[in-house]
Amino acid sequence: MRKIVLFAFIVAISSCNRAQEKTARHELLISNANIIDVRTGTIVKEQNIVIDSGSITQVIAEPQPPENFDKHIDASGKYIIPGLAEMHAHIPPTKPSQERLEEILFLYLSNGITTIRGMLGAPYHLDLRTAVANGTVLGPRIFTSSPSLNGNSVTSKEEAVVKVTAYQKEGYDFLKIHPGIKRDVFDTLVQTANHVGIRFAGHVPVDVGIQHALESNYASIDHIDGFLEGLVPKSEQISPEENGFFGFNFTALADTTKIESLVKLSKEHEVWIVPTQSLFERWFSPTPVDSLMQQVEMQYMPATTLTNWRNQKIAFTDPNAGFDADQWNHFISIRKKLLKALQDDGHGILLGSDAPQVLNVPGFSIHHEIAAMERAGLTPLEIIQSGTLNPAKFFGMENIFGEIKEGLAADLIILDDNPLNKLSALQQITGVLVQGKWLSKEMIDQKLSTIAKNAANN
Repeated sequence: MRKIVLFAFIVAISSCNRAQEKTARHELLISNANIIDVRTGTIVKEQNIVIDSGSITQVIAEPQPPENFDKHIDASGKYIIPGLAEMHAHIPPTKPSQERLEEILFLYLSNGITTIRGMLGAPYHLDLRTAVANGTVLGPRIFTSSPSLNGNSVTSKEEAVVKVTAYQKEGYDFLKIHPGIKRDVFDTLVQTANHVGIRFAGHVPVDVGIQHALESNYASIDHIDGFLEGLVPKSEQISPEENGFFGFNFTALADTTKIESLVKLSKEHEVWIVPTQSLFERWFSPTPVDSLMQQVEMQYMPATTLTNWRNQKIAFTDPNAGFDADQWNHFISIRKKLLKALQDDGHGILLGSDAPQVLNVPGFSIHHEIAAMERAGLTPLEIIQSGTLNPAKFFGMENIFGEIKEGLAADLIILDDNPLNKLSALQQITGVLVQGKWLSKEMIDQKLSTIAKNAANN
């Protein structure tokens, strides 16, 4: 009799456990989603995504009972991609008010950007990176560069050793290179960076040149910097310091048959490229400043910023200062050829617009960059990969983000339409998930309205 009672007790406990498993509650269910596989470009239809503690725990075709979830999002007819990365972002180097800082981070999120690579670091960025990671501040995942290493901040080999070592110890993710560094100082910087284990990225100093820069194994070269200068035949008697804005003054001298060799070298040394092509098609372009200033996203920037942008645009494209529209057309055509060749035969392209740079509103500027990349001949899948899969590869974090897979971060964008058919669909956002936190279109619109009101009052 005692054995029968014991058996009945065990069966009851087992049945109870199975019932609990069946009814275990989860945080979030996204049902009936069309998931875009960013590796292949295929669409996996009518999938159900289970999210707990900021991670994707299941991706399954089998329908899930919504009552088992704290929140349910019906994504019927919608398309989902991983959150985008803005790989040339800026966080203010001098800390603004906490409210404004969080507004800037939200501008990125509102456009589906769930990861940013800050390209001009400051000490407070390290604390901000931690605050975002632990959820005390709402924002995209942050990677931050060191403060600028340039011809004024690093004037000797000894100074290069000291600063590179210090920035690595302080916890910056990589070093930011700016113009002006002499070649011998640069070489010491590279040697020290390799020794202490920190990567470097950014501009190509004139004294270094593109070939030596590539051979030095930059993590990334941004703005396609130095490439146009590298197309000038050695027979040309020029002073490298007269290159102008990213080689603009050497446009007529560029030999595009040299593109292949530079692209090959970039692949050999596994150097990623962040084009920021839209920067040159907006700020440094003949496009009238008024047409750019009237774009809807400008409402999110304070009047002082807008005035500064207007003045910089006018000054930079003043014919009396050497700007020539015909030369600009040639300049842009060369950059497009470089961008397409680097995509087809280089190591890889990373999506980045340089925001907030002149006329580039954080978050919104990424769509101008996407359009510029498409005009250069990149496919929708290639462009989406440059903002999802490629950044994960760049950081060696393919097991953390960049795809929609079990175990990866719940950083997702739900879209009304398929961006593989029409890249403008990336602007038709139903909502954004960042670390598993749901930002609906309604919430995004309300927050943007508040940001616009605050900007108008500053």
